[in-house]
Amino acid sequence: MIPIARPLIADEEIAQVARVLSSGRLTQGTVVTEFETAFAAYVGVRHAVAVSSGTAALHLALLAEGIGPGDEVVTTPFTFVATVNSILAVGARPIFVDIDAATFNVDPTLLERALTRRTRAIMPIHLFGNPASMDAVMGIAQAHNIPVIEDACQAHGASYGNKRVGSFGTGCFSFYPSKNMTCGEGGMVTTDDERIADQVRLLRNHGMKERYNYVAFGFNMRITEMQAALGITQLAKLDLMNSVRRDNARQLTEGLSPIVVCPRTTGNAVHVYNQYTIRVPAETRDSLRRQLLSLGVATEIYYPRPLHRLPFVDDNGSYPVAERACDEVLSIPVHPSIKAEEIDLISSSINRILKQSRATG
Repeated sequence: MIPIARPLIADEEIAQVARVLSSGRLTQGTVVTEFETAFAAYVGVRHAVAVSSGTAALHLALLAEGIGPGDEVVTTPFTFVATVNSILAVGARPIFVDIDAATFNVDPTLLERALTRRTRAIMPIHLFGNPASMDAVMGIAQAHNIPVIEDACQAHGASYGNKRVGSFGTGCFSFYPSKNMTCGEGGMVTTDDERIADQVRLLRNHGMKERYNYVAFGFNMRITEMQAALGITQLAKLDLMNSVRRDNARQLTEGLSPIVVCPRTTGNAVHVYNQYTIRVPAETRDSLRRQLLSLGVATEIYYPRPLHRLPFVDDNGSYPVAERACDEVLSIPVHPSIKAEEIDLISSSINRILKQSRATG
């Protein structure tokens, strides 16, 4: 079976985790600090604060910006549920903007009209590793003096212009096993704002400034030393792993027939292909998935339901581009573990199945 994702864990990662286990210091020690320092330098920001998950990163970034009940956060309905859950968790309301059909990211031409006097943040998503149109997003945010919280949970190492994602506003990353680098679980908040960094550090550790000196309501959203050791080793390999992902994506694009709509990179950006997501006719997608699975190729639908249609989200709007994407998208393997001949199998199988479907349709 060719899986949709596979973390690359080698002897170096195992050795570093074993070293931490042998030390006896398992949480919030020097290895976490080392990981934070390395990640901040990689992204190109002054501060990085490690937390327990990407969802925790989004949640704490919102709280650090002072966002709460009655506030609005502008984002898109075509993303993982954690984006919206983090907004709801602080008592704010998500305000949706439809996506661009080519990039799956926020349509910048629709963004400004979604702002109201209650808007307290814009949360662009660098979906599937493809950076959002950050020139437009930052221009609008700065014109209205609104903070930007980047959901970069799928975009480790991606860049827009001459800057890495996570360095435009407050960046939020996830280290879940399917990401371009992993700690098993974990997340990171990146920022140049010392006040934001200090607040995230405070809130991740029960609001405790010094031992047993609680100055704010907080949480246990810390990362362990073992996770940080894994992260340090994975970060050192990230650029190479991303390069392989881009090579795999290029081979897929070259091999797929024009029947398939292949992913497109946002202009002036470097895509890191956390997922390689194609579009196929909605009426053929389920059959294509079943036939690929029978050939040993795993696929996934990211995402089958737009977030404005969730029962706990108060939004009756229509977002036709996102809604159509949910019916047509299919993610296929692009991770660094797959071989060239497997990529050829994937692309040729998709071409053949879709051609047959057209002929019989």
